[in-house]
Amino acid sequence: MSGDRQAEPQIVAENLVKRFGSFVAVDGVSFQVGRGEVLGFLGPNGAGKSTIIRILCGLLRPSSGRALVAGIDVARDPEGVRQCIGYMSQKFSLYRDLSVEENLRFFGGIYRVPNSELPERMRFAISMAGLGGREKALVSTLAGGWQQRLALGCAVLHRPPILFLDEPTSGVEPTSRRRFWDLIHSLAADGVSVLVSTHYMDEAEYCHRAMLINQGRLIAVGSPQELKHSALGGKVLLLECESLGPTLAALAHAPGVLDCSVFGNALHVLVSDAERSLSELPAYLEQQHLRPDRLERIDASLEDVFVQLIAVDSAKQSAAA
Repeated sequence: MSGDRQAEPQIVAENLVKRFGSFVAVDGVSFQVGRGEVLGFLGPNGAGKSTIIRILCGLLRPSSGRALVAGIDVARDPEGVRQCIGYMSQKFSLYRDLSVEENLRFFGGIYRVPNSELPERMRFAISMAGLGGREKALVSTLAGGWQQRLALGCAVLHRPPILFLDEPTSGVEPTSRRRFWDLIHSLAADGVSVLVSTHYMDEAEYCHRAMLINQGRLIAVGSPQELKHSALGGKVLLLECESLGPTLAALAHAPGVLDCSVFGNALHVLVSDAERSLSELPAYLEQQHLRPDRLERIDASLEDVFVQLIAVDSAKQSAAA
């Protein structure tokens, strides 16, 4: 992240806490988002991502702590916050029985876009969504990727400096997801600050920085490269075999193995010394009457990082309980 982004925080969260009765949904979370920065919010379902976004949008009041959005305290002036942000919720927010054009006019009114500027803003949104020639089409007839791009167009009609996207690509096919991220980066290049939550680990690679939330707590933050190089504490091996379950169980007791997880039809094995494990693990598994079909070192993915960090954090919390 550049010094300019660091010097111009547009979103500031300081020790945010949100309780629902005795349940702590957000537990002392602090972070900042700079001007033109794309910050990815990642974590399992129920980790607290949506709750934090709703607090920052002025839709929920924090139990304690402070949040500033565009310099506005969200607890003191939630309406002021809502005037300077764009927001896409997890659930599809457009009216399916209205046309593309009708949805844009409706949201233009909601966001108080001046009538003199609305036609130009609508043309921009239609072009951004790739919906030229489909202005009269009902939203219900559009493919999912087009619907999401149109929803993004509606969210930025009033040209907000800050954008909150809550799992905007959920259920969208990969090609359309990539196109959506291209749009996010074009907005960030124009100075828009973007906080986006996602459960797709590969999408964290598109962010300037990524934050991992688990059980309401912030457990890691950094650029994708920083997280992959500093957070694991070991090297990753790819192991393909026929008997995933027995092999996974056997590796739990193998010397030099720090952790092992199932990834698709293979195992990712975290080891302290890659060269030694490449040499010794085949013989160890042979003693357990198991034979790897393929064993090689690979670059760690963010999914490797997050699986390991969540496992460590969950173990700590269990031990403390």
